[in-house]
Amino acid sequence: MGLDGAAASFESVVLAHLDAAYNLAKWLTHSEQDARDVVQDACLRALRGFSSYRGGDGRAWFLTIVRNTSLTSLRGRPKADQFDEAVHEPDDPAGDPQAILLRSADAHWVRQAIDQLPQDLRTAIVLRELEGLSYKQIATVTGSPIGTVMSRLARGRQRLAILLGADVKSEAR
Repeated sequence: MGLDGAAASFESVVLAHLDAAYNLAKWLTHSEQDARDVVQDACLRALRGFSSYRGGDGRAWFLTIVRNTSLTSLRGRPKADQFDEAVHEPDDPAGDPQAILLRSADAHWVRQAIDQLPQDLRTAIVLRELEGLSYKQIATVTGSPIGTVMSRLARGRQRLAILLGADVKSEAR
């Protein structure tokens, strides 16, 4: 593959997923600046290791690098007490101000609840519910069996429901 082909391939495998990479890194690091640094480091790692990429799901491959880079950057760093970043809703000049305010408040509560989850549950929830990855892709990113992914998602959803005050009832009845 020529240089142009390699660049085009890198763009489709890595650069096409920068938004998802940033979103995952931000949830894991709790910091916009740290997330930008993690994504930059992950891109460099992906570029250096691109010759070993053998095809397949490029999004899962790159998000695995982002996750590992995030976890490496978190080692030895004190955990932030709370995720204080503002929720940015798209401007809707024609929208009802009350509805916009309610959506913003709801998003704030959901973000706070997700942030309270243990890291393994938070990672699964972010990858599935916010990034839309399949169970198989999440298993690839986290290096976990699909059954573990399913269990983490179920536990994460249950904890979110409790944190958000929803009435959680057993479906086994």
